[in-house]
Amino acid sequence: MKGKERGVVQLILLSIVTCGIYFIYWQFTVTEEVNAYLGENETSGGKVVLFSIITCGIYALYWIYKMGKRVAACQEKASIKSSDDSVILLVLAIFGLSIVSAAIIQSNLNKVWVEN
Repeated sequence: MKGKERGVVQLILLSIVTCGIYFIYWQFTVTEEVNAYLGENETSGGKVVLFSIITCGIYALYWIYKMGKRVAACQEKASIKSSDDSVILLVLAIFGLSIVSAAIIQSNLNKVWVEN
């Protein structure tokens, strides 16, 4: 099952305008879509959101790193050029640029969803 294509600019703007609420929704949705596409259930979107809130965002850093790995797995499954951006995504998030990491993740997922 392929996921929904989302605009990167839309992701950034809605996350800013809603003070991060859209980012939380996006995080939940993307986790569920990737789980369905890979046929795995490493963790649910609800757990990701809950753990991110409980740990004051520390789990979100781990999630961004893992999502970089999982997006690369999606790219391999779709038979497109795979790039593991997990370390870059983590470094950006550590320096307060989680929204940039999210934009990269969504851009890479859009490529996967277009191929299917």
